[in-house]
Amino acid sequence: MELDQIWSDWKKGVFKPIYWLEGEEPYYIDKLTDYAEKNILTEEQSSFNLTIFYGRDSKSEDVINACRRYPMFSDRQVVILKEAQHMRDLEKLESYMDHPLASTVFVVAHKEKKVDGRKAFGKMLQKKTILFSTKKLYDNEIPDWAGSMIKSKGLDIQPKALHILVEHIGNDLQRIENEIEKLSINLQGRKKISEDDIENFVGVSKEFNIFELQAAMVNKDLAKALNIINYFASNPKIAPIQLVLPTLYAFYSKLYIAAASSSRDEYTIGNLIGLKGFVAKSYVQALQYYSLDDVETALMLLHHYNLKSVGIGKTNVPDAQLIQELVAKIILRS
Repeated sequence: MELDQIWSDWKKGVFKPIYWLEGEEPYYIDKLTDYAEKNILTEEQSSFNLTIFYGRDSKSEDVINACRRYPMFSDRQVVILKEAQHMRDLEKLESYMDHPLASTVFVVAHKEKKVDGRKAFGKMLQKKTILFSTKKLYDNEIPDWAGSMIKSKGLDIQPKALHILVEHIGNDLQRIENEIEKLSINLQGRKKISEDDIENFVGVSKEFNIFELQAAMVNKDLAKALNIINYFASNPKIAPIQLVLPTLYAFYSKLYIAAASSSRDEYTIGNLIGLKGFVAKSYVQALQYYSLDDVETALMLLHHYNLKSVGIGKTNVPDAQLIQELVAKIILRS
């Protein structure tokens, strides 16, 4: 079942006996679980009719017994199993799922992965439960997702400010939502989020961030790139090497697709790499400085330095120095 249909049903007070929420993206699983915990029952009803289990600490027989109880002073009870992926005898829940109690709303939050739909238990879930599966958004989908959330709050954001926000946070949807909420509070009535707002309220410098490092590398501005890396070295939590390397690899991977294309048109390149606006324009600009061979060299260097970052071939070199070496070689050798 689609997410919107579940929300619509729940807000109308329409509930099915079992909801199985699974997948790699925890954001929507957490949202639905939180709603079930706090909104299906009133506060008074919850005292007697809300039971929460955690997979690592629970046995299937205890969960089943709870589900088979009848509600007290209410038409229904809610049983929630969180972190179900850690439950050792999870598949034994099948005995209850075959014959669920209509007065019980049983919500199972199974994060990190999906149950194999080819196996018997997975097939049973498809037949006996409301099955909702999630997957991680692709990197190029996150700006639109964040932009839509900003618009839903009646706000707008400068394109570059949005890009800095997303590059800084990555694909942690809950954290993006938290930062947007923080911004909406601190705007104090203003409707437009600027780069200054990202710097002041999210804590990302508008001059020294991964996006500006990438821009310096696009233009092969070694002095500016090293200046930004020195800032990172002084503020290691802002841009650790585990964030810098994947971001640069994602950029040069898309640039490789663009370089392999015969087109240098911004719209065409944007469609090829799944980006648009000024972000797509930066790839077209990069093609003035990078040939296909140059990009291949950059990707090989990124792979080599990623190995060093996890200790393979590294001889006690600080992370900041590794990034400096990498960036200098990409700019000077390509």
